Amino acid sequence: MLLLIRALLSWVVRDPYSSLGKFYDLMIRVTEPFVSPCRQLLSRWNTGMLDLSVLLAFFLIRIAERLMLMLIQLVF
Repeated sequence: MLLLIRALLSWVVRDPYSSLGKFYDLMIRVTEPFVSPCRQLLSRWNTGMLDLSVLLAFFLIRIAERLMLMLIQLVF
């Protein structure tokens, strides 16, 4: 959910000193540990000005979530 909020706010935040800009900065600090490795991985391919690291992080988290749920179902 935080990744989605980060992506949406990146389109609308213009003033980094506004309350919305400060909230966006908080979203960046919270989600950056997940996005940064994805950005490094995607830097190998030239995607131009398109930053797909948030999207990749979202998909990787969803895959990990599903794998963990499958593992829990197998154990219990």
